[in-house]
Amino acid sequence: MPFTASEFDLLMMRRALDLARLGTGYARPNPLVGCVITHEGRVIGEGWHRQYGGPHAEVNAINSVTEPELLPRSRVYVTLEPCAHHGQTPPCADLLIEKQVADVIICNLDPNPLVAGRGLQRLRDAGITVETGVLEAEGRWLNRRFFTFQEQQRPYVVLKWAETADGYLAGPYFQPVPISGELARVAVHQWRAEEHAILVGTRTALHDNPRLNVREWPGQNPVRLVIDKNLSLPPTHYLFDGSQPTLVFTYRERAGKHNVEYVTLPEADDLFPRILRHLHEQKVQSVLVEGGPTVLNSLLRDGLWDEARVIRAPKVLGGGVPAPTLGLTGLQEQFRLGEDEVFIYKRAIGA
Repeated sequence: MPFTASEFDLLMMRRALDLARLGTGYARPNPLVGCVITHEGRVIGEGWHRQYGGPHAEVNAINSVTEPELLPRSRVYVTLEPCAHHGQTPPCADLLIEKQVADVIICNLDPNPLVAGRGLQRLRDAGITVETGVLEAEGRWLNRRFFTFQEQQRPYVVLKWAETADGYLAGPYFQPVPISGELARVAVHQWRAEEHAILVGTRTALHDNPRLNVREWPGQNPVRLVIDKNLSLPPTHYLFDGSQPTLVFTYRERAGKHNVEYVTLPEADDLFPRILRHLHEQKVQSVLVEGGPTVLNSLLRDGLWDEARVIRAPKVLGGGVPAPTLGLTGLQEQFRLGEDEVFIYKRAIGA
């Protein structure tokens, strides 16, 4: 018979998803995973994947159990199929088998070819009851970066821009103009901490001289990415200060130094697909794009985006550089940050 999750099962999986979310910005390029262990309706252990290279969620949850004699009669809720291969850590499926847990409830199966059903089968072969697909849609959204990276062989791409009430990104001739307010600025730094890398084009780098770090929010700085086809950016700009890993995509040759690497690409029309392929090879799981209209419109035109976050401020410019147009297609969420409105869009499959 198909498994029907009880209200308690749903509650425990939601708790596991909440725990998994705590690893955002730290577990990458690994997925976000949370784990809850129960015995006769009581939580006896919890854990999540806190840091790439560190113990997985199942290990942390089991280590938190103060009554290990209960494990053979326990039910384990985990947001992603337990791994069945040796990576940075031993297989979690083997650990659950060793502890002789009774049941394992899984939110999502792992699309990674190194796992892909192997963990599930290993548990079942050991006599453990395994059920899958509990809150599956919520789990896929939580791990949308990981699933996109595995299934589409490219990073998850988030577009971000701030626009005025009359639809401009900047003043005439790309003159930088403050648009969004303080709360939105802090939110952008939070978004930076959540993504693996951050991308700007030549014009944005030249006019704004951005630092592209997370000084307004706790977390890890993203890898900085900049397109500089002809190596025209001044070496005195913040992007070249060596303070965080930086990749420069260019048509020219230049040796890297001071935490800055130059990636030479052929002069061709498929610049952005090549950039995304390179990032996938480097295991960069997601990219926040803070570029100008050329970069944003190119990614929108080619369908190389997954999410767009648009900050609309009450300021009116009356002229300048037009913002991209998305309309209401794919609008997922809308909320206010002070005087600014934030619109979150999700690209429709096949769009």
